[in-house]
Amino acid sequence: MTEKFDLEAAYAKTFRRLGEGDIVKGKVVAIGKKDIYIDLGYKSEGLISTSEFKDLSGVQMGDEFEVLVESKENEDGMIVVSKKKAERAQGWNRIVNQCKEGDFIEGKVLRKVKGGLMVDVGMEAFLPASLVALKGFGNVNQLMGQTLKFKIVKMNKLRKNIVLSRKDAIMKDRDATRSKLIDELKVGELRKGLVKNITDFGAFVDLGGIDGLLHITDMSWGRISHPSEVVAIGDTIEVMILNFDKNSTKVSLGLKQKTESPWKGVGDKYPVESKIKGKVVNIMPYGAFVELEKGIEGLVHVSELSWTTRVNNPADVLAIGDIVEAIVLSMDKDAQKISLGIKQIEANPWLDIKEKFQPGTKAEGKVRNLTDYGAFVEIEGRIEGFVHVSDMSWTRKINNPKEFLKKGQKVEVMILAVDAGTQRISLGIKQLITDPWPEIMKKYSLGAEVEGEITKITTFGFFVGIGKDLEGLVHVSELELDPSQKLEDNYKVGDKVKAVVIKVDEAERKIGLSLKKKE
Repeated sequence: MTEKFDLEAAYAKTFRRLGEGDIVKGKVVAIGKKDIYIDLGYKSEGLISTSEFKDLSGVQMGDEFEVLVESKENEDGMIVVSKKKAERAQGWNRIVNQCKEGDFIEGKVLRKVKGGLMVDVGMEAFLPASLVALKGFGNVNQLMGQTLKFKIVKMNKLRKNIVLSRKDAIMKDRDATRSKLIDELKVGELRKGLVKNITDFGAFVDLGGIDGLLHITDMSWGRISHPSEVVAIGDTIEVMILNFDKNSTKVSLGLKQKTESPWKGVGDKYPVESKIKGKVVNIMPYGAFVELEKGIEGLVHVSELSWTTRVNNPADVLAIGDIVEAIVLSMDKDAQKISLGIKQIEANPWLDIKEKFQPGTKAEGKVRNLTDYGAFVEIEGRIEGFVHVSDMSWTRKINNPKEFLKKGQKVEVMILAVDAGTQRISLGIKQLITDPWPEIMKKYSLGAEVEGEITKITTFGFFVGIGKDLEGLVHVSELELDPSQKLEDNYKVGDKVKAVVIKVDEAERKIGLSLKKKE
């Protein structure tokens, strides 16, 4: 039996089978104003909209390219295909197969969109504006058309979209550059760099991918007040690598180290006990710095300014810019320190003072300064001695020297002791008269009645003046006050009172009084 030949089935077998979403290769067979016709090797031709092509002049008859089948047949029986969707699908598949989140990929910046940029990485991917640059959004217009490296930060397989970051790619390149550069660094070598920033403590210099700190102390052998005196932002300078840490990528730089240290051979130039002349360049509470030459400074401690005058602050006797003579007292070349003395220019007067001012000698002077515990008195116009508060009066209790003396007041004093080693003279005022306490003991015996004026009221009682510079204390317990009564409400300074002596202490130099009635 002869089989029946099916011509239609045989005809259909000569064409490929197509399904929606398939990617097939086709050949251009006709170019119209709105559509391009593609031979797909199927019974119907494929139709591509000319809007998918930026420039139709680049499309020629016979050109072959792959397209994606969007629908098998339209109302005219034509197959609708897309070249762009085929490229997008192929790009997505290639990226999914070759890349993952966190990988780096190259792409070309295509255009600006809301919130960022679109980048061609084989398909269009989104670059958010916040991930364009390290700081801020940068100038996105400069990136248009550039092929750059990006990091894939997110891949959404359902939506087939990719989010990129140029910021992460820049950071990776920067870290790689830093790592390479720091591996190449050598301590002591010279490198050129760009001054990027200036602070009070130094300047940051870009060495070509890594920043180094040029500290203010490493800028000049001489004294400078601020780094801006030596460098400016934008300057290209040559610096020396002093130190670096590969882990923290911190680099210390030096500028002064390019020249020989002026401290080399300083011991021969300025030997101990030699006389020098220099300029005062800085004044601190503890002393003054004197510049001997550029980069060489010595310190005159406040104690080395005068043999006889007590200098509290060097600014009282020196000013920045003063030219002074001094003696080199000591030198530490390793620590780069020189101690100077100005008072040593003159002979030490204390060698003669001890002989001249024997204990018991009287002298006249002027109160130069008052402290909480005494007064400094200048005798013979230049020598200072100290009167302790306890040596001002035999009988008067002095809490503060200001109660007894005034600055600039002329006084007569007695030399109590002279210590040439510590350069101190102890003076006394009360010693000018005989100690009155033996007579006081006789005059104010226990039980004696006295009359005086209240001179001072305290929380524990009040003092009564009973003689010249002589006071007695009436303790609150020696007053007849009710618990509800207050001391200050019943007694005032200047009130006259009568009291009885209940205590006389020669050692403590105290007299105790009582206002209680006699039993």
